[in-house]
Amino acid sequence: MNPDKRYLEIKEYVGEGYRPCIDHGTWRVAILRYISDLEAINIDALERHNETDEVFVLLSGRCILYIGEGDGTLETIHAVDMVPEKIYNIKKGVYHSHTLSRDAVVLIVENRDTGPTNSDRISLINEQRREIITLTQSLWGREALNQP
Repeated sequence: MNPDKRYLEIKEYVGEGYRPCIDHGTWRVAILRYISDLEAINIDALERHNETDEVFVLLSGRCILYIGEGDGTLETIHAVDMVPEKIYNIKKGVYHSHTLSRDAVVLIVENRDTGPTNSDRISLINEQRREIITLTQSLWGREALNQP
């Protein structure tokens, strides 16, 4: 027996990419799953949120967070191979992106109004795009770039 929807809301998302699942007050819970745009070889920009932190929790599969140091220009890109069930808080104003394995599921908690109006994107130059590929290969091996 399921409780009345006034007491419990159950959501899921099994498609590709990003999908907000629950919006409440000022916050949102979303799910991120594999999408080809986020394969390491396709990442051509990092984004930052100017008004809020953003929290990521890897539920299953694999995910690498790319963190960009610098403000107007990217000076360094770091890669963090996420560990399931640990909480990763990307601080406000930090450039970031991620790549996911095909079976990955990432829980995201962010401000409900996070979007293009309060976020910036910075395009990667070819050297930085190659760096993302190299970082991915160093963590996941060469086969990570040729997922079936």
